[in-house]
Amino acid sequence: MSDAKKPAPHGWIVLDKPRGLGSTQAVGAVKRMLRQGGYAKTKVGHGGTLDPLAEGVLPIALGEATKLCGRMLDASKIYEFTIQFGEETDTLDMEGEVVSTSDARPTPAEVEAILSHFTGPIEQAPPAYSAIKIDGKRAYDRARAGEDVEVPVRRVTIYDIEYRGEGEEMDGSRSATLRAHVSKGTYIRSLARDIAYALGTVGHVTYLRRAKAGPFHQDQAISLDKLGEIGKGAPLQDLLLPLEAGLDDIPALKLDSVSAQAVRQGRVLTEMPQTDGLYCAMLDNDPVALMELSGGTAKVVRGFNLPDVAE
Repeated sequence: MSDAKKPAPHGWIVLDKPRGLGSTQAVGAVKRMLRQGGYAKTKVGHGGTLDPLAEGVLPIALGEATKLCGRMLDASKIYEFTIQFGEETDTLDMEGEVVSTSDARPTPAEVEAILSHFTGPIEQAPPAYSAIKIDGKRAYDRARAGEDVEVPVRRVTIYDIEYRGEGEEMDGSRSATLRAHVSKGTYIRSLARDIAYALGTVGHVTYLRRAKAGPFHQDQAISLDKLGEIGKGAPLQDLLLPLEAGLDDIPALKLDSVSAQAVRQGRVLTEMPQTDGLYCAMLDNDPVALMELSGGTAKVVRGFNLPDVAE
């Protein structure tokens, strides 16, 4: 009995990813922590790639919560970032080689004044050093091979962007720290490049932090050190958010036991009085399925196979 595994967990760990760690590496760290903590084999995924040079909120999905990873990728994000003016690099961050310089240094007032031009729907060319596939090959692989990479322009939305102050000066250069709430598909490095261009200069990102991803905020995030305590026997429940925490932005659809059983079998519910839209079907406090309601009919979009609470 002492060798029995703890049941596989279901829910979210919000990791405060440190700089230098890749998203896939973070997933590996969680798997390792669960294994060391004595948990049964658990499916683990993440809710949106965060560059190794970036830090901040990385939602890690466990068990049935991995079914919501795709939805998390579509969620909006909030980033804090610093642009250093005067030098542009080929990667648009500190890792790359300088490809362009400028003596122009915008004032804080000029930076604040230009931001309204970057609010709302905008067209953006992602960086050449990005994971976008061009003819089946990653853009960054083509760029590293010395190819001239033409990344297609995409339409994204900047819901809000604000000036937060001057960053630390590096080598006499002026910098600006901004906070932006953006749609999926937005590249902050490209946004920083375009802001610098609009100010008559060039620039690159020296600091990037994701403060919010979908419903998950940095106040909920835990450090790698805290994560490591789970592998040493600390209770996982103290750090684990429930599966439905990833669905905080949609309403609950309360079911009785008969309706819940029907939904678990993939059956359609009819004559529903609720308005059209996406719902999280719940039996008491347990999520049963993600359902789409239209014209009084609710269909299962994604079912959740959570263990019985009584077990």
